[in-house]
This record gives sequence, structure tokens and C-alpha cells, in this order.
Amino acid sequence: MARLKQGETKTIFTRGPSAGARVLLFSLLSIVLMSLDHRQQHVETLRNALSLLVYPVQRLVNVPADSVRWVSEELTSKEELQAEIQRLKQELFFYRSQLRKLTVTEVENRRLRLLLQSSEDLPERTIIAELVNVDADPYRHQILINKGSRQGSYLGAPVLDAEGIIGQVKHAGPLSSVVVLVTDPSHALPVQVDRNGLRGIVRGTGRYNELLLPYMQNNADVEVGDLLITSGLGGRFPRGYPVGRVSRISQDPGQPFLRVVAQPTADLDRVREVLLLMAPPEAPVSPTEEVDTELTDPAAAPAPS
Repeated sequence: MARLKQGETKTIFTRGPSAGARVLLFSLLSIVLMSLDHRQQHVETLRNALSLLVYPVQRLVNVPADSVRWVSEELTSKEELQAEIQRLKQELFFYRSQLRKLTVTEVENRRLRLLLQSSEDLPERTIIAELVNVDADPYRHQILINKGSRQGSYLGAPVLDAEGIIGQVKHAGPLSSVVVLVTDPSHALPVQVDRNGLRGIVRGTGRYNELLLPYMQNNADVEVGDLLITSGLGGRFPRGYPVGRVSRISQDPGQPFLRVVAQPTADLDRVREVLLLMAPPEAPVSPTEEVDTELTDPAAAPAPS
């Protein structure tokens, strides 16, 4: 092998054009290709092929960003949905409560219309009172209403609803009154059978759905379904107001009297508003007048059966 002479170097690669020449060459080539593509669209096929080849790489590069965006959108959508569901639940609860309130108001309005219609048919002066409290003692049927002596209530004032007699005022305070119901065991009320005028006295039994008509002779003309109305005797209750309707009649051969049971016409265990009959101006009743003991003496009332 021949040796290299001193000062000579052996080159492996042939030395090409300089970097500046290459940049100039490629720049000219790019300008020519762009001009041809702009004018004659010769490079469109090549561009489409390159785009097809590069698309998977672009999708792969965008996967992390797309994943982060998708997770963020999903979390945001879930939170928004939960917030929307919670808001709708609150609205549903609110509208349900409003619907219940409107239903209760409608029922109260219906009762008030019945009371007002009844008061228009009454010759006596009346005022509407609302029930405030109910006596918790099961052996005392008494209620508290929100009208007192300042509004026209007085001792012994008759109290009724749209269906009939409820009771009478036992105590009239300045702003409220205690009413004893007709079903109270200590209460008694003169009545008569509407069909034939047969007179009697209705007493309370301690049950809201039951009144007793004692001391009726075995041959008395009374039938199931007969309406009992106030007789007007005693001057406490005006004549002609419904009190109850005969629901059961029984006869014991060994007893001289019939056992006549009646059901009150008034809804005593559901009443919310009542009518209070005011004393006529020509014959006022003193607030200190005692209740007729002959009709309300607890000792004279029969024990509840």
C-alpha cells in the first residue's frame, strides 16, 4: 500500500457545496414549487398523501390535551347536573308546599263560604270565630275560640257551624271564649223532633259522634233518621237549629224508657271556624250570668256508656 506523502491528507467524504449554497438552493426550489402549486395545483396530490400520513401522528400528539379537555368537560357537566338536580328538587319542594297551602286555603274558603251562607240565613246577628285550642282532657269536650266579650261574646252564647249547633260559651274573656260542646257529658240541650214536635233533652256522652236522648217513653213517636232541632225552651238557644239526627233506638223490656242515640249534625272533631250568635240589643245578657245549672250540672248528667 502506498504511503501518503508528508503533508497530504486522505478524505473519506467528498466535500460538497457550502451551507449557504444549500439554503439558497432549497429556497429557490421552494419558491418554484409554491408558484407551480399556486398556479397549476401540481403538488395537491402530494400534499394529500403527506396529510394522510401525518394525521395519525397529529392525533397521537393531541391525545393528552384532548383527554384533559374531555375529563374537565365531564367533571364540569356532572357538577352542573348535580347543581341543577338540587335546584329542581328545592323548587319541587317549594311548589309542593305552596300547593298544600293553596289546598288548605281552598278548603278554609269553602268552609267560610258555607258559614257566611249560613249566617245570611240566620235572623240573629252572628260573628265568625276561629278555633284556637282544644281541651286535652278526654272527658271534657271544650274548645277555645278567638272572640271574646270585646267582640260580642257572652256567657251562654250559642255556637254553631254550617251544619248545626256546636255548643255554648262557658266563659267569655276579653279576647277569647271557652265553648263547651254538646257532646260534653255535662252539657244538656232542650230539643224537639222536627217531624212531629216531640220534645226532649239531648245530653252529651263524651263521644264526638254520639248524643243521648234520655227519658223517652217506650211508646214515643221517634224513628231512626229523625232530625232533632233546638226547641227554644229555656231561652238559651233560638228555636229551629239542627242538633243531631237519630241513629239508633233500643228498648229494654225491663226499663220504662227507650234508649235513643243521635249523631251530631256538626263536625265537632273537625271544626275550624264557628258562628257565634250575638245577644239581641234589646235583651243583652250579662257576662257574669251563670250557666243554667239545671241543664249543665255535671251531677245531673248520665255517665258515658
